Amino acid sequence: MTSLAGKTLFISGASRGIGLAIGLRAARDGANVVVAAKTVEPHPKLSGTIYTAAAEIEAAGGRALAVQCDVRSEDDIARAVAAAVERFGGIDVVVNNASAIRLGGTAQVDAKAFDLMTSIGPRATYLVTRAALPHLERASNAHILTLSPPIALASKWVGSSPAYTFKKYGMTLLTLGFAADFRERGIAANALWPKTVIATAAVRNLLGGDAVIRASRTPAIVADAAYAILTSDARTTSGNTYIDEDVLRAGGMTDFSGYAVDPTTPLGLDIFLD
Repeated sequence: MTSLAGKTLFISGASRGIGLAIGLRAARDGANVVVAAKTVEPHPKLSGTIYTAAAEIEAAGGRALAVQCDVRSEDDIARAVAAAVERFGGIDVVVNNASAIRLGGTAQVDAKAFDLMTSIGPRATYLVTRAALPHLERASNAHILTLSPPIALASKWVGSSPAYTFKKYGMTLLTLGFAADFRERGIAANALWPKTVIATAAVRNLLGGDAVIRASRTPAIVADAAYAILTSDARTTSGNTYIDEDVLRAGGMTDFSGYAVDPTTPLGLDIFLD
C-alpha cells in the first residue's frame, strides 16, 4: 500500500486533535473519513464539532461523513458503523482515538471519573472494533489503530495515576489481543503513542496550559506516523506498540523540527514514557 485513496476510515473522537489530524492526513489521498464523535454544538473550551471537522476533511481532498456518536453507547456505535457502510460501502480502517483523562491517585479519582475513562477507553475500543469487524473482514488491507501507549509497569504513572493507567493500558492490551485474534484473517491491530506531549485541547485545559503547549509537537506528527502504519501491509505489520517518532525514523525521517509548536522550547516527554 502506498495510499489511502478510496479507503474508508472510521475514527472515533475525530472532531479535533489527533483524531482530526489523522483524518486530514488520509484526506490528502482522497480517503473517506467517518467523523464519529459527540460534539455537534460549539464548546466554550474545545474547538471543533463533527461538522467543522468534516468540512476540513473535504477541503483537504477527502470525503467525510459526520456522525454524532457517544462511544459509551453500543447503540450509537452500531448506528455510526451502519451509516458509514451505507455511505461508503464498507470500512477499511478503525482508529480508536476517543479518550477522556483524569489524572490523580486513587483518593482523587472518584467512581464517576473512573467510569467515564474506562467506558470511553477500553470498553469503547472493544465495542467500536467489534462493531466494525464484519466489514474489516471484507477489506483488502484492514487496520485497527489504537491511540494508547506501550505497557511499562515501571512507569511513575502506574502509581501516580492508577485509574488513567488502567484505562490506557487496557486499550493497549485489547489491541494486542485483536492482533492475535485477527491475525489469520489478515487484519492488523497496532497501538500508537506520541513520544512528546502533543498540542491538543486536553493538554491546554488539563495538563498545564500554554507552557506545556510550547513544549509540545503538533498533532501532525502522530498523523504522519499513523499514515505510515495504515499504508503498510496488514499481514506483516501487526501486534506492535509504536512510538510516533520511531515510526517516522524507520521511514527515513531525521528532522522533526517542523512539528515543534515552539522550536525554542525543549520538548516534554509524553505520559508513560518516563
